[in-house]
Amino acid sequence: MAGDLLDNRGRGEAGWNWPAIHPEGRRIGLIVLVGALFFLLVLGWEMLGWPLLLGSVATFAFFRDPERVVPQVGGTVISPADGHVVSIGQVEVPRELVVEDGSGSMPLPAGQVTRISIFMSLFDVHINRAPIGGTVQRVVYVPGQFVSANMDKASDSNERQHILIAGSDGTLIGMTQIAGLVARRIVPFVKRGDMIAAGQRIGLIRFGSRVDVYLPRGTGALVIKGQRVVAGETVLARTGEAQTIEGRRQ
Repeated sequence: MAGDLLDNRGRGEAGWNWPAIHPEGRRIGLIVLVGALFFLLVLGWEMLGWPLLLGSVATFAFFRDPERVVPQVGGTVISPADGHVVSIGQVEVPRELVVEDGSGSMPLPAGQVTRISIFMSLFDVHINRAPIGGTVQRVVYVPGQFVSANMDKASDSNERQHILIAGSDGTLIGMTQIAGLVARRIVPFVKRGDMIAAGQRIGLIRFGSRVDVYLPRGTGALVIKGQRVVAGETVLARTGEAQTIEGRRQ
């Protein structure tokens, strides 16, 4: 009927739906579920079966992949991750995003820029999304340690993956997926040369992690430390706007 509120794709009535489970998680969850059923129904080992059954539910929940409503305003930098902002500050651009790599891709200019770091707990959605639309210039994997992802040194010490995206207007945005204390795998969905849309799924990190976003020089943050952000929806910044929101979530 006219005036009915439709979903974010213009279909049916708006309302809550169970989120999909990403294929990466379906396989793991089914393996744990089969193991739980084997111990419960075949061997009758309830002390193992019930914890495994709960583990399968937790695995499916961890890999949930909800739909998001992406802002369609030019010049916005969108959060690539669900979680809490743990730091905002001026830092040097990572070497992997600055040096020429022989591919002909455009690197980020060296120097200090504003970095926004988002910590994802075990309870957050771990699908990462593109902060802007454009072309993937480089994807660089760096092996490393597994210190707690909410520590500042995780950006330089932990296993991580750098992604550089060039927007259609020439804007360059760098982001880094960082494995956490118990994370053991960063899974990319994109490669160099791919054309992507803002808010598109571009990867995931397993089991507690962090994502850093490097804003263009002269661009300030529109979020504050401690704020909860939503991947594909929360606006972190507007390119070219240097004003930074001051404060800290209490």
